[in-house]
Amino acid sequence: MGRIIAIANQKGGVGKTTTAINLAASLAISEQRTLLIDCDPQGNTTSGIGFPKDPARRTLYQALILGEPLEKIIIKTQIEGLDLIPADKNLVGAEVELVGAENREYQLKKLLSQIKDNYTYIIMDCPPALGLLTLNALTAADSVLVPIQCEYLALEGVSELLDTLMKIRRTLNPDLAIEGIVLTMYDERTTLSRQVASDLRSFFGAQVFQTVIPRNVRLAEAPSHGKPIHFYDIHSKGAEAYINLSKEVISSGEKRIGKGAGSPDS
Repeated sequence: MGRIIAIANQKGGVGKTTTAINLAASLAISEQRTLLIDCDPQGNTTSGIGFPKDPARRTLYQALILGEPLEKIIIKTQIEGLDLIPADKNLVGAEVELVGAENREYQLKKLLSQIKDNYTYIIMDCPPALGLLTLNALTAADSVLVPIQCEYLALEGVSELLDTLMKIRRTLNPDLAIEGIVLTMYDERTTLSRQVASDLRSFFGAQVFQTVIPRNVRLAEAPSHGKPIHFYDIHSKGAEAYINLSKEVISSGEKRIGKGAGSPDS
């Protein structure tokens, strides 16, 4: 049964889409059958994995609002073992159209229940806002992975997000776990990056992944070429970092299975 991980942060520009693309690609390269879902109307995950805008392409919108089965929307990517559910600007309409729907926060969970067993991992890139698309993703998810940029006030932003996650646990998804916090755009040369990393580790402890994602030019360039970092520059520090992150995610999943589904923070 597939483990569903939402990549979320209410703050934009923290490396969410970069993490979604490259973590999903790394998992697939590690022979974990993976589905990447673009839940953001901007469609940056879709274009960043190699699919430019195409008005004729079916997207998550058709599944959420028109009831089309996900099997008709899933497309294969350039990476063996990695599939994609694309997004486009029509998803903006889904936010509005879902408002009047019965059980509106559970629509994506219901859709994913039909295909969950086909994958080892399902990675969802959420919009940088707490609208109905993000709520649907967090309600469907087993866990949430939070990218945090190593910058001033990072701790304040993640505290707000964790408050939101606690509310979602109380109301929509009591089993939602914290997959982990990943530090992005880390520059070991700056005191600020080192200080933010130290503060987050002292505050959140083992919930912070050991792997940090460096500030890396090749990593920033790759999406504009429609490629995960592994296909753009496999020898870059960014590629190495996401491979290491995927190993941590796989390892934590194996531990979780080994001890059974424990507490929400397991």
